[in-house]
Amino acid sequence: MGLTKRRLQFLDQLMELYQRTSLPIHYETLAKALGVSKWTAYDMLKEIEKMGFVSRSYEVNDKETGRSQVVFAPTVKAAELFRQERSDLVNPGDWEATASAIKQLLSGKNHMNINELLRKILDGIPSKATHIEFCGYIIGLLLAYLKKLGGKTESVIHLLVNKTPNDHSGLLVFVGTVLGTVIQTVQEELGKEITELVSEFVTMIQNLSNKEQKLLSEFVKEALA
Repeated sequence: MGLTKRRLQFLDQLMELYQRTSLPIHYETLAKALGVSKWTAYDMLKEIEKMGFVSRSYEVNDKETGRSQVVFAPTVKAAELFRQERSDLVNPGDWEATASAIKQLLSGKNHMNINELLRKILDGIPSKATHIEFCGYIIGLLLAYLKKLGGKTESVIHLLVNKTPNDHSGLLVFVGTVLGTVIQTVQEELGKEITELVSEFVTMIQNLSNKEQKLLSEFVKEALA
């Protein structure tokens, strides 16, 4: 029994929820995050448990006095899995579809003002985006702004990006540089929203594999070419 793409999706979401709270996660919480039934989540966690990636424990249910509930937490084995380079877990076809969707949004930049364009891209981020998809859309958002701005700013950042490595440090340089300009020029509410999303980006980008970081970096350089 292997760690299929679907099992990995459940494990990845459990890891994310656990990292937010540092507490074991009830299977209903996981079910809501993934949009599946609680029984589907429970059955999947039992399968992943047999593989050694999660462990169960019991805690008192505050809603039902005297009763305990089953909760799950990722194991050291799971943490090691997500730290290693997961080149076999990256589906190039999935990323190509995401990149194509982002480019489609970018193509509308000439027909609307900057605030409208950024709002359109924000609204286009899938509600259940994977980490690489989410990071891709945030990069697309900043690329749209940069290309709309054009001129010397785009040229300078283009030169800067070409000198950075194809990893998360290079991506952070790009994102941080463009964000500094964004928050000074767009509507205040929109600027705050983008800043919060970039904060999530910074956390996620460090957990991506080397291959995923390279795909994003190449996407940026191709877009600025």
